[in-house]
Amino acid sequence: MRSSSKQRKFTQTIELMVNLTGLDFKKPENQLDLKVTLPFATGKGRGKVLVFCREKGFAADIKEKADRIIMESDIQGMNKKDVAQIIDEFDVLLAEGPVMLTVGKYLGQQLAPKNKMPRPIQPSVSQVESALAEMSSVTRVSNKKGKAMPVIQVVIGNEKMKDEQLAANGLSVFNAVMGSVPGKSQSIKSVFVKETMGPSTKVGGKE
Repeated sequence: MRSSSKQRKFTQTIELMVNLTGLDFKKPENQLDLKVTLPFATGKGRGKVLVFCREKGFAADIKEKADRIIMESDIQGMNKKDVAQIIDEFDVLLAEGPVMLTVGKYLGQQLAPKNKMPRPIQPSVSQVESALAEMSSVTRVSNKKGKAMPVIQVVIGNEKMKDEQLAANGLSVFNAVMGSVPGKSQSIKSVFVKETMGPSTKVGGKE
């Protein structure tokens, strides 16, 4: 992959593509939507962070670590448009443990179907830092882009990472997919890796 790709003026991401075969993608069991924890952070930003807080002191302590903070007292007054904006704008949602009940009561009907229910945390800066660090290594693996597709494409790192790190991340994704599709290896047609602007390189294959 590296030898077939040209150097660019930016750091290219490395993508893994898994092509599926012999599956009816109208069936729910063939529509994959997994969260995979990678051994090495991909270097891809974790996105915008929103935290639901109860304690004002905690909110003040983490204001530099979150893009937006919503106090528990403001949750009840949020309308559907406000929640839709949260779903579209924010990638990481956290909430003080006790606030989860309030979030579930007033916002859960919209957040849950979009897999945007916040992750509960204790009210400490270290808890927020730990959660964000862990989430930077979690990637979503799905073949649903509007409708289910016969291919999964996911970022597993960038060109500055070592080959061993990319291989470990790629294997984590591959194993998660193979363990989730009916037929296991029989449902996987081929696997490719590529840099952002480079050609696809086939992984493995039968001799």
